[in-house]
Order: sequence, then C-alpha cells, then structure tokens
Amino acid sequence: MNKVAVVYWSGTGNTELMAAKVAEGVRSAGAEAVLIRAAEFSGDRMDEFDAVAFGCPSMGVEQLEETEFEPMFLSCESKLKGKKIALFGSYGWGDGEWMRSWEQTCTGDGAVLAHESVICNDAPDTEAETACAALGASLA
Repeated sequence: MNKVAVVYWSGTGNTELMAAKVAEGVRSAGAEAVLIRAAEFSGDRMDEFDAVAFGCPSMGVEQLEETEFEPMFLSCESKLKGKKIALFGSYGWGDGEWMRSWEQTCTGDGAVLAHESVICNDAPDTEAETACAALGASLA
C-alpha cells in the first residue's frame, strides 16, 4: 500500500479543508494518507512516503507562507528529484502566480507532478473539493 503525506499550512482554514479532501482522495484510491502540518514536516521525512501533496495558500505578493511553510519546503527540495508530488492551495487575490512559480521550482528540482495543481479563491467550493479528491487519488 502506498503511503502519501499531505503536508500543509493554513492560516484561515481554507487550505486545511483542501488538505482533508486530498487525504480523502488518497484513501478512496486505497492508499494510506497522513495529514501533517508544515511545522511538523521536513526533508528528513520525505523518504517515509511514496508521494507527497504540498498545500500552501498564496501570501503577501503571491508567495508561499514565509515563517513555517517555505523553510520546511526548502528543506524538502533536495529530495524532490523523481518524487511523485502534487500541489494545492487557496488564494484571496491575484491570478495564481504563486502556484505557477511553485510548480516551476518543483519541476526544476526534478519532481514528478502527478496531477494538475488545484487552487481556489477563498474557501473551497464543491468543484475545488472534487479536484482535491482527484489530486489525492492520483498520488495513491
């Protein structure tokens, strides 16, 4: 059975809701999902999992959250080559530039993006929840 980490940071709860839906998708496809807050994860744990879903909302000028998430993600970058991952997050402004930049970083590091990234404006609606579940299933 594949083991998938769903690693996220959430300030308002929107990305946390998305993470829960990603985990549901992983489980519905027959794999083990482990929900982990960004502060509890690091690159040292990457090898524990067959795949990783990373979730972070857009912050500031369309960037990753700088205090907890970005330092954690930087510690994971050296382990991304050949790793099956997926990205998700919410935003309140902008056009998704933070996600496009993040995807470029991941592919530049050699990550295998298993699914189209999922973004939603503010709280996830039914369409976003369905997309999160599909993202999770693609990692199983």
